Amino acid sequence: MKSYEERVTEDARLIILKELCQQPDGRLNEVSIQRVLDAFAISRTRDWIRTQLARLAELEVVRVSEIGTVHVAQLRQAGRHHVERRAFVAGISHPSEAD
Repeated sequence: MKSYEERVTEDARLIILKELCQQPDGRLNEVSIQRVLDAFAISRTRDWIRTQLARLAELEVVRVSEIGTVHVAQLRQAGRHHVERRAFVAGISHPSEAD
């Protein structure tokens, strides 16, 4: 059974992917991601967000680049497929059918 923190983490990863899907260029910086997560009552530090972005990059669903001191996430095809329910990636909550 997953802990509460594990569930929140997996939900946050899904929220990040869904928000990236909504961007015209599929990119968001960590500050924008932090605001989105705050809106979903997932208030975490930038270090925590960077950890999640690194994990999403390991899972090959995003690409992360550094522009100055800011990390920028770019959606990859596998991330879009997860959000669209075409394929699922372990470690990320599954989107509901209503999404």
